[in-house]
Amino acid sequence: MVTTYRRAREQRIDSLVTSDDKGLSLWGSAWQRLRVSPLFWVGAVIVGLFLLLAIFGPLFAPHDPGAQVLIGQTSRARNQIAPPQDGFPLGGDTLGRDLFSRMLVGSRQTLLVGVFATMIGLIGGLILGITAGAFGGWVDTVIMRIVDVMLSIPSLLLAISIAVLFANPSLTSVIIAVAVVQIPVFARLLRGQMLAQRESDHVLAARALGVKRGAIVFRHMVPNSLSPVIVQATLVIATSIIDAAALSFLGLGSQNVSESEWGQMLGEAQNVIDSHPGLAFWPAIAIIVVCLGFTLLGESLREAIDPKSRR
Repeated sequence: MVTTYRRAREQRIDSLVTSDDKGLSLWGSAWQRLRVSPLFWVGAVIVGLFLLLAIFGPLFAPHDPGAQVLIGQTSRARNQIAPPQDGFPLGGDTLGRDLFSRMLVGSRQTLLVGVFATMIGLIGGLILGITAGAFGGWVDTVIMRIVDVMLSIPSLLLAISIAVLFANPSLTSVIIAVAVVQIPVFARLLRGQMLAQRESDHVLAARALGVKRGAIVFRHMVPNSLSPVIVQATLVIATSIIDAAALSFLGLGSQNVSESEWGQMLGEAQNVIDSHPGLAFWPAIAIIVVCLGFTLLGESLREAIDPKSRR
């Protein structure tokens, strides 16, 4: 009788668990939900196309992005910017440079800023978050108060304040300025995750067995705290691209005209936007679409690994 009851109970439990969720890891279970999410696929396609464009696009640029190949068809007059024509599908800019080639090369510059700024911010946030979550006490208090001060300043304002400290604005200065802004975001997120892990059963068991603090932190707490941080990094890339474009638009980005960047192109087009809106339209729509792709991808990942969203 007991055996029959136990068998029926096990069958009932098995019927409540879908076959897709049996024996899956966190990321395996997340993939089961991602593969049926249309928003994830839209974001993944946009990001994938952007990566291909950034990697291979400049190799196929028909002209040097810094060469004034259309200088004979343009002048200081606002109505003499070279229009689209054979070999120049988007026409020229205010200095007679091929706009299409500058868009292709600018995609690589934009990707470099977004990826490197996010990586530097992630590394800095990991250092602060792990230190605060591992030691606690006054170390946690000091680090978190510094993080609170940085978060209290609007991100763009803080990035501008850091960028103006460089005597010669460049792509490197933009990356550093944007990366510093992202550090407190990662630090607070990782610190919160590690505090939640500190009281988990496996950490308490490790302490009871006499495992050293370093081993507990790096073998148990950190690996189980990284999933939300990785997802946040996907979202931060979009924010980094927007902040970098804003800095370049304000003239705090690279001053090298041969290395175009979408934010820089927006800044150059602001004086003729009423007569030639296309000069601002193409870099603006590129920034919007790319940031939308990273945002959709990040939000889909966040929902997929969030236990509250599982059905």
